[in-house]
Parts: sequence; structure tokens; C-alpha cells
Amino acid sequence: MEKSLILLLATTGVTGLTSCGTAHQEEKTAKPNIVYIICDDLGYGDVSFLNTQHGKIATPNIDKLASQGMTFTDAHAAASVSTPSRYGVLTGRYAWRTELQHGVLRAGNEFKPLIAKDRLTVPELLKKAGYDTAIMGKWHLGFNIVAKDGSALKKYEGRKVIQAPVGAVVQEGPVTRGFDSFIGFHHAASISTLIQNDTVAAHIDPVTMLPLLQQHACDYIAKEAKDGNPFFLYLPLNSPHTPIVPSKEWEGKSGIGKYGDFVMQTDYVVGQVLKALQDNGIADNTLVFFTSDNGCSFPATHGEMLEKKFGHYPSAQFRGGKSDIWEGGHRVPFIVRWPGHIQSNVKNDELICLTNLMATCAEITGQQYPETAGEDSYSILPLLTDMQAKSDYHLVIHHSINGKFSIRKGPWKLEMCPGSGGWSGPTDVKARSQDLPVIQLYNMDTDESEKTNVYDQHPEIVKELTMKLKEIVLAGRSTPGHKENNDVSVDIFKENK
Repeated sequence: MEKSLILLLATTGVTGLTSCGTAHQEEKTAKPNIVYIICDDLGYGDVSFLNTQHGKIATPNIDKLASQGMTFTDAHAAASVSTPSRYGVLTGRYAWRTELQHGVLRAGNEFKPLIAKDRLTVPELLKKAGYDTAIMGKWHLGFNIVAKDGSALKKYEGRKVIQAPVGAVVQEGPVTRGFDSFIGFHHAASISTLIQNDTVAAHIDPVTMLPLLQQHACDYIAKEAKDGNPFFLYLPLNSPHTPIVPSKEWEGKSGIGKYGDFVMQTDYVVGQVLKALQDNGIADNTLVFFTSDNGCSFPATHGEMLEKKFGHYPSAQFRGGKSDIWEGGHRVPFIVRWPGHIQSNVKNDELICLTNLMATCAEITGQQYPETAGEDSYSILPLLTDMQAKSDYHLVIHHSINGKFSIRKGPWKLEMCPGSGGWSGPTDVKARSQDLPVIQLYNMDTDESEKTNVYDQHPEIVKELTMKLKEIVLAGRSTPGHKENNDVSVDIFKENK
């Protein structure tokens, strides 16, 4: 990290910026440490080994992680954009069961916490099992910032975010939702506002955020390894989302522009975190997850130019990108490493969703949680430890930025909209003007690029999946259990949206 940044953070009270260290934990804890790395807008095809034909960005550290663990090739974020996807990871519940029926937290509703006070979260579950819990990076699930004296602060000038002053207080942030500590920011538009626990700690240049998160993650791992207690490190990186700001030493490395450079720097950060686990003697007792919150943002990265000029396809063979109901919007890289428990260098094609973390952590730690929590979370522990096991994810719901629904069962994927449901063309408005069918049905076994809509050839499948979608929405859960209530009424068709 640059000396100027270290000096800045030291003078503003942000501590912990030391070398990664080489402390060793002599005895393994009974429960594994858990590190969950989630990138921001990293496309399925941005990972080199997942896109051997049309991937032009080197990701050696992520590739190495895959060689040491299990890669799920049919893994999905709960939505094709940030806030609802992250809500699903931390609560095990689809975000469309809340008042957030489309989009992300932004101007006008950004500072209202999406996770209710009484809702169980993954870090809260793990704290009950004796874990220290830390988040380092992007929150994007809402909180409020007030002045030191508790008075309100003006947060926007039009749509421009007004930077909160150093010393301002964060209310209902991550440390009130199960985490013992937090360093990071709310979302990309406020990335310069660095928050530590419940206080605005500094104003920083966005280019320094990724190196800062890397250093803090390494420091945290060293400290926890020395203490010897199990820990949960949730590491939601700011990259390669906008602002696309690779550090100077990474500029030009990819040969395909700043986005490629930022992906390469992201890969390096992953490598440093893994190195810290190894250097501190806890790699064998640490369960590492690596994934992304949704697909690549084609508008932000000039995705079409990447494809045409450089031959790099951020969504690999899949259609669409971030925001869309098509696979490029929500099919994400998903790699899990746990030495001695998970086979190395294997792929798993079972259908899963990122809402799995709650149930998986509960099974690993031998805990149970009430039926009112983790309503859409299935444990993937059997899949991790037994290559012959089958997924409990018989049905997965997808949700686009415009709130359009899709349901997946086996090879069949039913989409409740005529177009992308997001930014890619044709949009739903354009599709309607072209008199395209109002629904789409694809066989993902034979048409994973979603080129041929076969809804009219399989009316029985359309009917079955439509009824299943209605059932899951009305039940308030997709897992077995008593009926739960959604926070608001949910319209699965959104015909007027």
C-alpha cells in the first residue's frame, strides 16, 4: 500500500495497517474458519479457466484456487444486481420478499436498512457458534449517517452524493446486523467515504480502496490465526465495479484496457488473501468461498467493445450481463476450497444459489435456526463433501433489475418477460414493440445461450413452472416449513413495469 495512504489512515484513526505477518496457529480449531470473497460485477467469463475460448484476462490466483477445490458451473446469484444479491447471501432469503421489488438501494431509499433488526443473518448465526465476524468492503444494504451530535445530514444534491464528514455516525450498519467489525463503504457512489465500525473514519481516493481491503484482510487473518478462535471474514470487494480504478502498477497489464487491468488486480488480491491463510498456518482449516454478486456490467465496461475488439466475452457463452434475467446477469463463478474435506480440481454441475450460505454454515457448525430465518437457503455441504450427492435446489428463482422473474427447474428456465428484463437488447419495451412472446422458455441443457424460445412447444412446462413460481412466492419460502409472510405483496408478472 502506498505510504501516503498509510499515513492518511493513521492520522484519521483507521488502524491495523501492518504487514500480513507470519503468525502460526499451532492447534486447529474444531470449527473451520470461513472466508467469503464476493467480487462486484465480475462476469462468469472474466475468470480465465471458466472461459478458455473467449477469455483474454489472466486470473492465475483464482484459477489456482479452483485447482485446489470445487467449482460450481451452474451457480447463481439471487438477483442480477447488487443489493438483492447481497441480501440473499447474508440472510438466506430472496430480496424480492422485501419491499425492494426492483433495482438497488439508491437515492431516496439508500439509507433505510434492508435487513430488518430481528432477521437472523449469517454472521449472527456464526457468532452464536463462537466465531468472530468481520466485514471488509462494500455493504450496500442500507444504513443511516448522522452528525456527531445526532442531527440529520444532507446526503444528496440532486443525485450527487454529499460526502459525510469525518466523525459522522453510522446507524443500523453492519455492526448492528451480526458483524463484530466493519471497514469499508456503502456503495460505489460513496466509495470515497471510508467507514470503520460505526464511524466515518476518512475520505480517500477510490483507487486506494482495493489495496486497503487487501491489507486489512491480511492483517485480520494474521490476528485471528494468532488468537486461535474461529472467524468469519466476509470480503465484498469493490472491484471490478465502477469506478474502474486499477492501481498504477496494474495499469496496462491486461492489454485490453482498464477493466481487464482491474480484474487482474482483483485476482491478485484473492491471491494475497490465500497467501495470508497459508503463511499463518490456517489454510487447511479454512473454508474459502469465491464468487460474484452478479454478472459483468456491459455499459460500464464497454462489453461489446471487449468482445469485438479484443475477443474477450465477459459472460462467456451466456446471453446478457448484469441487470438481465438471462444467464449473463446472474450465473456467477463459484469456487469452494476446504482441504481435507473437498476434493481438489473438480467441477460440479448441480444447480445452486448464493442463498446457500446460511444453511451451509448452520450444518457445518451443528446449529439449527428458526423457520422464520433462511427461508430460501439450502445447505450445499453434502455437495461439497460427496461428489455423488444431489442438490436440494430443485427450483431456483431469478430476479432482474426491473423486477422480472424467472424460475429454473432442471433443464427448464421460464422467464416472465419478453426481453432481457434489464439493460441488454432487446429490452422488454423493445421486445413488446417487436411483438415478441410475453414469456420465454429455454432448455438449458441444449440451449445454454438462450437463443431459441420454445414456450409454444411445451405448454405443460410453462404451466407447471408458472404454478411453482406462484407457490413459492405465496408460501413465503422455498424450503420446507410452515408458511411465512412476505414483507409486501409480490406481483410475479409486473406487466406494467
